[in-house]
Amino acid sequence: MKSKIIGGIILLVVIIVVIAFQFINTNKPEQITVTGYLGGEKIGLMEDEEVKKILKDKYGLTVDYTKAGSIEMVEQDSSDKDYLFPSSQTALELFNQTKSDKLYKSEILFNSPIVIYTWKPIADALINDGIVEMKDNSYYIADTTKLISLVTDKKKWSDIGVNDLYGYVTIQSTDPNKSNSGNMFAGLVANIMNNQTVVDESTVDSILPQLKDFFGKIGYMEHSSSDLFEQYLKTGMGAKPMIAGYENQMIEFAIENPSDWETVKDQVAVLYPEPTVWSSHPLIALNEKGAKLIEAMQDPKIQEIAWTKHGFRTGVSGTINTDVEGFYGIPKTINAVIQMPNPNTMQKIMDGIK
Repeated sequence: MKSKIIGGIILLVVIIVVIAFQFINTNKPEQITVTGYLGGEKIGLMEDEEVKKILKDKYGLTVDYTKAGSIEMVEQDSSDKDYLFPSSQTALELFNQTKSDKLYKSEILFNSPIVIYTWKPIADALINDGIVEMKDNSYYIADTTKLISLVTDKKKWSDIGVNDLYGYVTIQSTDPNKSNSGNMFAGLVANIMNNQTVVDESTVDSILPQLKDFFGKIGYMEHSSSDLFEQYLKTGMGAKPMIAGYENQMIEFAIENPSDWETVKDQVAVLYPEPTVWSSHPLIALNEKGAKLIEAMQDPKIQEIAWTKHGFRTGVSGTINTDVEGFYGIPKTINAVIQMPNPNTMQKIMDGIK
């Protein structure tokens, strides 16, 4: 009798284990790998262990990527990819113009304004020159026209009181024909040169010579915004006095590298152009697998992580981290914004400064 009872208990345990195993596997999503091109500024987000776990456990996705510039990725062959994740609406529109038959679905997931990264001595000099002003713990470029004129008029750093730097004032960016941050910055500079009015096909020819001269002074341009930002921090004020980049880059750096942030936080300065342009980050699905990634990246928890840990402004309610705002000189809202030139005009700009 005792052995029958023990046998019955063992059988019951086996049944429970089998049922539990079947339940777990029934509720576990099928695992697939999605492959695509990714802008370098989003690598930190996609390598975030919490994001990777949500994608895998909740949506059955493992994301594989190759780093590429936003313009670069929409122009090159993507027949073996499931998605493209550039950093601008312009890149999406260029893709639509040439490869609309390849588009399965797209969605803008994040936004980040274009900013100018510099150093405190330069920011102080620009304040003294009436170009930059401090409002609510944030630096704003109140006279963007004058800032651009420092470059086009071949002003030296010593002309604005930065005597430790040699040579002429420059604002470095990534290559506008390869990377979105450079492309967005080119559109912004073109608008500023056009009396802060959006450039179109009827006005672009008049500002192209000046624009070409502006970018010609930069010299070699990186293909990736993440590479340029890394060089800015590593090589310092002498090599990279001012660069154009995304707002999220400094937030992500500060959160992910707290000890390094403590070292540089009193040296760096984030300048917000007035006006600036928004860099929208559309996820372009090339097939059903890519569309599944779009759905997964809209998960409220991933959207929250995107802002609170990686600095991307998101559209999901309740994801604003007030500990981030102000502490890093990050304003709660970006109000002074100008539209980018249309794709045809941007193509003329890109060809003109190639």
